[in-house]
Amino acid sequence: MNCSARADADFAYIAAAADKMRAAVCGDVVRYVVNRNINYTNICHFHCQFCAFSKGKTSGALRGAPYDLALSEIVRRAREAWARGATEVCMQGGIHPDYTGATYLAICRAVKRAVPLMHIHAFSPLEVWQGAATTNLSVPEFLSALKEAGLGSLPGTAAEILDPRIRQMICPDKLTADDWLSVIEAAHELGLPTTATIMFGHVDDPPSWARHLLAIRDLQARTGGLTEFVPLPFVPMEAPIFARGKSRGGPTLRESILMHAVARLVLNPLVANIQTSWVKLGIRGVEICLAAGANDLGGTLMNESISRAAGTQHGQELPPAAMRDIARSAGRKVAQRDTLYRPVTAEREAAGMRAQPLASISQTSPRDPQALSRAAACRQ
Repeated sequence: MNCSARADADFAYIAAAADKMRAAVCGDVVRYVVNRNINYTNICHFHCQFCAFSKGKTSGALRGAPYDLALSEIVRRAREAWARGATEVCMQGGIHPDYTGATYLAICRAVKRAVPLMHIHAFSPLEVWQGAATTNLSVPEFLSALKEAGLGSLPGTAAEILDPRIRQMICPDKLTADDWLSVIEAAHELGLPTTATIMFGHVDDPPSWARHLLAIRDLQARTGGLTEFVPLPFVPMEAPIFARGKSRGGPTLRESILMHAVARLVLNPLVANIQTSWVKLGIRGVEICLAAGANDLGGTLMNESISRAAGTQHGQELPPAAMRDIARSAGRKVAQRDTLYRPVTAEREAAGMRAQPLASISQTSPRDPQALSRAAACRQ
């Protein structure tokens, strides 16, 4: 057997082993959540080399104008999401130089007042770190305040690659790997579940992927607070590091499939759910990953800003009917879930299936014209 044939055989074996393990752990049900992404600002004083979403004075060539959503627009989107069957709003944004912990608390309180039954899945560990620092609270104290204000769980984004060598190249001013893990662990200790992610296919390599997966495994062994693991292929088209010729053009499809499969094998039995991203991979890509260890399609999203800013061409919303079609085309059963993988009511399912078209969104311009200048100054 030549090297190419051997590699193909190994690839098929790993994918099949992951699929067999998925069937044993999760059965044949593919799940999805009806949710809405609300990215409340794209103004950010960090300068991560992979990010085409954030805005400072030096990022005008990247997609989209700077914005800072009014609280009334955040609330309007949450109400509309509920009317369209959502059980979750996922809220994240840039690290705006004028945002403090009070900003994040106000967002939670406003959404909870408007839609009491909506699950708030919000704030990356970087935003939590920022919020705590600006309120002179410890991270656990600030997380407790967020929980009291209505926060239900955290997205485990801003993880990128939990390898100090790689982080120094792509996000040197961001949280360290240990800091990210400490915020997630603090959330779990307070009863706030989180997801975990990996962004791969830029300047990383297989050893850094292995370090990341083992760090996630060790974290889950300590806390048990992860609901799912989400591989996120790097989208290069508008990313600064790719524009300067300093990174790869994203992972190959083969690498993406293997990331889902190996994650299933490495994280078993500690993490039951492996999610595949239709935003990053498209429908055909997620169908393949469903046969290589993945069991979850993530959210319908309603609005997607971050990946679109980076250049992905996949849609901003994948409605429940389309989610069901994907699962069925893969020969699997399908079920709508909530953020914590519980069944939803028949009323929520029906609301999602009869959802009306989204109203036009308002990307509120920055309220303070000097915000971009302050963001740029912070980047220096």
